[in-house]
Amino acid sequence: MRARWTALLGITVLFCVVSAVGAAVTPYGQSFEGLVITDPNALGNDGWLVYGNVFSPDTVYLYGYGPYPAPNHSLAFSQIVTGEGGATQELQQLVVFSDYENTGHGVGNLIESNVYREYPIEAGDVGKCWFFEFDAKLGNIEGSSTAAAFIKTLDPSSGYALTNFITENMTSIPVEWNRYGLRIGIDASLVGQLLQFGFSNLATNYESSGIFYDNVEIRSETVDVPGASGIARVRMDPNCPNPFNPTTRIDFALGEPGPATIAVFEITGRRVAVLQDGELAAGEHHVIWNGKTDRGNPVPSGLYLYVLETPTDRLARRMVLVR
Repeated sequence: MRARWTALLGITVLFCVVSAVGAAVTPYGQSFEGLVITDPNALGNDGWLVYGNVFSPDTVYLYGYGPYPAPNHSLAFSQIVTGEGGATQELQQLVVFSDYENTGHGVGNLIESNVYREYPIEAGDVGKCWFFEFDAKLGNIEGSSTAAAFIKTLDPSSGYALTNFITENMTSIPVEWNRYGLRIGIDASLVGQLLQFGFSNLATNYESSGIFYDNVEIRSETVDVPGASGIARVRMDPNCPNPFNPTTRIDFALGEPGPATIAVFEITGRRVAVLQDGELAAGEHHVIWNGKTDRGNPVPSGLYLYVLETPTDRLARRMVLVR
């Protein structure tokens, strides 16, 4: 939200470590049955926020706006609706979609709409594994629109830099209700940062982008990690330098040997380069990206995502190329 990002395929699971006592992040559960469907402030009063990011048709970042209390109407971001539930969703559901009040749609800009809950991370949260679980089904998403669920951490002391970005692709989920979930482990490095749980859409030209959600739950558990000394599973550091031109370095680490892939994506989800693909030993590694595609063609200035994927994890971060 304050940091720029977009939906990306897949689910990421970060390691969870031995718990400390007490947590500042608040457990939350919502079936949307108790919210007044006709109240335009129902979602905002329940603690939901929205933030928008706007990109040009060639994916150059233009501006962001928010955060604001989440609206409850059919024109922008979010709405409580009825008649879309199954046996366990009861009468009322949440639908998340683009900000169609943003006129940038009409000139082909990409409008990224984020609907989320935000919590400060305090010392008492260290060692907790937080789970974000929800029911979801496909809505009227059309054209080039994409959708995702996410967990993020952002660092206010570094200009709200994105320090964790964990996603579940919701673009092509079934039209039947299913249960989905993400999780994140909180370590001491995240104290003082913001933790966000939410849903996003990326749409343009007023294309439909709705996804239905219900039975949202945010909860924590204590999970012991055997042999937790050293690298717990995987780690991927921020690229350096960032912004960059002409090259940048990405450091990462594996807790055990195995296959690993690092790829670079445009914000639309199109892959532009593969930096690593194959077996690696446990330990520290790095790759270099020269701002070019796999075919050697220079890419334009803009925001890109780099993704580390192993059989058990998918981690993503952002970087900015400035020509």
